[in-house]
Amino acid sequence: MHLHASTPPPTSGSRLRPALLVSTAVLALVAGLLLAWPGRAGAAADPLISRGRPATASSTESSSLGAANAFDGAASTRWASAEGKDPQWIRVDLGSGATVSRVKLTWESAYAKAYRVEVSADGATWTKIAEEKAGNGGTDDLTGLSGKGRYLRVYGTARGTAYGYSLFEAEVYGTVDGGPPPGGGAFTVVAAGDIAAQCTASDSGCAHPKTAALARQIDPKFYLTMGDNQYDDARIADFRTYYDKSWGTFKDKTHPVPGNHETYDPAGPLAGYKAYFGNIAYPQGKSYYSFDEGNWHFIALDSNAFDQAAQIDWLKADLAANGKQCTAAYWHHPLFSSGGHGNDPVSKPVWKILYAAKADLVLNGHDHHYERFAPQNPDGKAAADGIVEIVGGMGGAEPYPIEQVQPNSQKRISGQYGVLKLDFTDSGYGWTYVAADGSVKDTSPKYSCH
Repeated sequence: MHLHASTPPPTSGSRLRPALLVSTAVLALVAGLLLAWPGRAGAAADPLISRGRPATASSTESSSLGAANAFDGAASTRWASAEGKDPQWIRVDLGSGATVSRVKLTWESAYAKAYRVEVSADGATWTKIAEEKAGNGGTDDLTGLSGKGRYLRVYGTARGTAYGYSLFEAEVYGTVDGGPPPGGGAFTVVAAGDIAAQCTASDSGCAHPKTAALARQIDPKFYLTMGDNQYDDARIADFRTYYDKSWGTFKDKTHPVPGNHETYDPAGPLAGYKAYFGNIAYPQGKSYYSFDEGNWHFIALDSNAFDQAAQIDWLKADLAANGKQCTAAYWHHPLFSSGGHGNDPVSKPVWKILYAAKADLVLNGHDHHYERFAPQNPDGKAAADGIVEIVGGMGGAEPYPIEQVQPNSQKRISGQYGVLKLDFTDSGYGWTYVAADGSVKDTSPKYSCH
């Protein structure tokens, strides 16, 4: 698309199609009869059943204009197909068999002049439940539908412009067999790395109590830390004196990983880290582990030990057993960074494994700045099926300057402490970088899972 509206176009109202050009009196009579008909009495109140559900499309114009955008409930995001091609379609998985009574489509300026709404039980054989042959954009609110299937798609056969098809929202209403569709739905996560300097809230220049207060205020489903949780040598006494007074107040909701400073402990590498976090950091008996939330699989890795075969073998087995659609991994040392430490090749073998498994997101720390990268492959080449990497090492340790901007780096912020507020759905994700004072410093594109 070359048409980049930031908000949905005005609703075109209830457009009367040729087959419905009847008098107002007849319409009122029909409406009364429908409401009196027991089989349709609750249709107007049928719930929205498509929000946050997994979505796919025949094509997308770019990675930031994926199919999930049409089902995320946000008026500022959209799906856009490739330009100048017919037909094109967008499809949503409702989770199980559903009876569809209404579909509401909010078009961007690039709309469909002709399209069908279809349902399917298996995603292969489709049944038409509505059709438009003379569309003019705006909002199409298709009510009184009767269709049953697990999947619903909007199948565009003729574009209304020279560009493509673009939907701000596609809302499906009805009832799902056996109750709500499966999946955990939407949830929020707060993440940061490089956190507890040796200072407390009594020191006005101490940052980690401020980022902790922000993280606590956001009140996410859980917290992720990307290593170097405690400076300088991560002794157990330091964890108890500093980290525990700030980020430690929500330790039971935290999924940590270690950084290089956790290896400096005179009592032994990771000794203080393990003593402080206990089974929280070692839920599977190792310094690396995985867990699930909703339709997401999260993998916590120890990048101090990427040269050890045991962790690599475990990672391959874990990915092979994963049944979730979306995958995020997090550890300390970033493969790509524009900060003082720069690119760290120790992470490249892990990137190759994750890329082959179609992982979506990687979170890192180590360099004390915020940075986001466009999807790329392990060789640093931009790729539509690539992994998105975020460096989020601004949890409280002294900031590092940006030194050499790397290819595919889209945004860099140094000198401003803060946290990542990540918003996940069953089929995609996005995030904001929030400063310690609560102001939003960056907002990501919306991404669909691979």
